[in-house]
Amino acid sequence: MKVLIVGSGGREHALAYKIAQSSRVDKIYCAPGNAGISEYAECVDIKATDLLGLADFAANKEVDLTVVGMDDPLVAGIVDIFEERGLRIFGPRKNAAIIEGSKAFSKDLMRKYDIPTAFYENFEDADKAIKYLEQCKFPIVLKADGLALGKGVLICNTLEEAKIGVKSIMLDKQFGSAGNRLVIEEFMTGREVSVLAFCDGTTVLPMTSAQDHKRAKDNDQGLNTGGMGTFSPSPFYTEEVKSFCEENIYKPTMDAMKSEGRDFVGILFVGLMLTEEGPKVLEYNARFGDPETQVVLPRMKNDIVEVFEACIDGTLDQIQLEFEDNAAVCVVLASNGYPEHYDKGYHIHGLERFKGSEDYFAFHAGTKYEGDTIVTNGGRVLGITAKGKNLKEARNNAYKACEWVQFENKYSRTDIGKAIDEA
Repeated sequence: MKVLIVGSGGREHALAYKIAQSSRVDKIYCAPGNAGISEYAECVDIKATDLLGLADFAANKEVDLTVVGMDDPLVAGIVDIFEERGLRIFGPRKNAAIIEGSKAFSKDLMRKYDIPTAFYENFEDADKAIKYLEQCKFPIVLKADGLALGKGVLICNTLEEAKIGVKSIMLDKQFGSAGNRLVIEEFMTGREVSVLAFCDGTTVLPMTSAQDHKRAKDNDQGLNTGGMGTFSPSPFYTEEVKSFCEENIYKPTMDAMKSEGRDFVGILFVGLMLTEEGPKVLEYNARFGDPETQVVLPRMKNDIVEVFEACIDGTLDQIQLEFEDNAAVCVVLASNGYPEHYDKGYHIHGLERFKGSEDYFAFHAGTKYEGDTIVTNGGRVLGITAKGKNLKEARNNAYKACEWVQFENKYSRTDIGKAIDEA
């Protein structure tokens, strides 16, 4: 069969790697792809947001299955367009992808269906938001309602910071139209855990757990990013926590969406905070997480194409997920200055060390070919992922592998998975 992957980051590289392992797949396309993805797929120069162009391509090439990695095309309705054309595609329809496309919607959904989350209020007026902040306890969390590349969240320690944050999001439009509405949320403390789950509209099948590191600098300092590294599994996601989440969060979310006439088919990403009162939802995403995918999929034993098809066909209850009894850690190698200003176009050395390995991976995010040379082409350049028999070994292996790769302006956090030492 022919498969089309939509996207161009490390998540899509991990998907290409996993899909290529399926005995059912003969050909993989990726639009637009990157230098690393081209090892597994034919990269096609179509933007991930060119929904009609992607549908035309899938029809012309007789693509059997399209897998969408990115949030933008899902929220814009790519699944609806493909289905109208009779094309098979994995991901939620537009009316279900709103669970990520609007934080205000998702918070209201959780409140309506008693799904545990932080207390919040939604605002469309900056003055009203500021007036509300004057009665809040600090720190407080400001969230742009719409999509903002994983960066639309501000943690404010003082009222003055929060006022500046409201102005930045709602008036200065730091995150564009994503800031037309604002969610003001109580600040929760605890361990963060990410869980990706396959969904067919009725059945929810959670994968192994992971933990992301969102801040740009060590010790969770600096600006929010798309993710600077992750590890799997989380030692804090115990069987007790898992059971609670399945009963009180995952299944109720599926049922809530169905009750709202928004059957969710695809990947539900649940960001959790393990608070003293129990697990609560930080956020929902409607697709694979990045960089969580880079540590979850290498540990997955199943043929992922069979799982995708079970989701589409409504037969997910017949699938049993299996994961290797080991661990994986991903360290993001970024361009110094990310997530703000950085230079591109630097030659990347050392990638040949990863060829053919089943324990070490260099998942490409911001890379491209310049002639025969692979150069940096983004803020997050590579996700260096390594396996180990346990988390500590995987962490040591990942940082060892980071030294294999060199490029000018290379930057990474030095404390990815440091929480492992405290477990």
